[in-house]
Amino acid sequence: MNATSGAGASATGDGLIRRRRGRWTRGAALGAGALVLLTGGAGWAVYAKLSGNITADEAAAAELARYERERPTALVRGAQNILLIGSDTRAGTGNRKYGKDSGTERSDTTILLHLAANRRSATAVSLPRDLMVDVPSCRRPDGSRSEPTFAMLNYAFETGGSACTIRTVEKLTNVRVDHHVVVDFSGFKQMVDSVDGVEVCLAKPVNDKAAKLRLPAGRVTLDGEQALGYVRARETLGNGSDTDRMDRQQRLLGALVDKVRSEDVLLNPMRLYPVLNAATSSLTTDPDLASLRGLYQLVRGLRNIPTNHVQFLTVPRESYVYNANRDQLVEPEAEKLFALLRADKPVKVTNATERESGSKSGNSGHKNDPSSALTFRGNTAADDNCR
Repeated sequence: MNATSGAGASATGDGLIRRRRGRWTRGAALGAGALVLLTGGAGWAVYAKLSGNITADEAAAAELARYERERPTALVRGAQNILLIGSDTRAGTGNRKYGKDSGTERSDTTILLHLAANRRSATAVSLPRDLMVDVPSCRRPDGSRSEPTFAMLNYAFETGGSACTIRTVEKLTNVRVDHHVVVDFSGFKQMVDSVDGVEVCLAKPVNDKAAKLRLPAGRVTLDGEQALGYVRARETLGNGSDTDRMDRQQRLLGALVDKVRSEDVLLNPMRLYPVLNAATSSLTTDPDLASLRGLYQLVRGLRNIPTNHVQFLTVPRESYVYNANRDQLVEPEAEKLFALLRADKPVKVTNATERESGSKSGNSGHKNDPSSALTFRGNTAADDNCR
């Protein structure tokens, strides 16, 4: 592909996507194993440096401890819930080009990732940033406290950072958040560039001036800047909704993990170090995850998850009754989803073709069998998204 198109078209066939999706969880575990190898001999200095790159969110930990008695209790031993937050901060050299630094930041992306206790399934639930929710009183960066309010989900992060977002999500879902990870624009780009780009599939050409994105149809390889535009674009990709953007974010993250685990990265120290340096430098996490060893402990059990049990979906939602530009939960479907996560029960999803007959915006039920589980709109890592 030429320079004006902004990306190179891949010549690989459809089978590559299936193989790529089939290996991404094994790749995560393999990459973590490589980190452990760095702890031997002279590699300890490298390990210490990379581990030190990760920012520990001590302030969030202290705030959450203050409200420990009101937080949900974990119901199933061994199950883990991780809140993934994409920050839209403009602070820092790498983020200033995306707008003026107002001194605040909001959550551009919020995903609740549930890992089953037996590590045989993983479910990523996207929570739209425009979802109307109850935000509790939170500690602001200046030490003052906000008043409880009913507002969009991303207001929680703007007001009180990750601790406020975690408390808001826990109040919404009654699901205990065990860990959290925050990544900003610059960190996201650095991780993509450190592996020389990632491949995605586009059903039609893209020419989005707002996102400064011009891409051909088919399989294309995106650099960091293009990848960021791809996950943030609204005007020409999909239907412009946050739900559609979340779908793209999830597909791209899967492609990124797969690229990292490829042999030419993991087995080449000259390429592996920049990847690890970019990844760790971009993360702010709870103290328990703020080291390479902590991250490894989290991902080491993922290698055995079948790809058709790695699922992505958006929480059942519809337009807010008082403002069509905002979202609200579809009930009782949303609560049924949260109940499945709390109890560590299987969540079933249908792909784009199968879900056309589903009801509302979040699910399709088995009407002929009242005892069967609800099926939610979404996809699995085994699906080929080139359609």
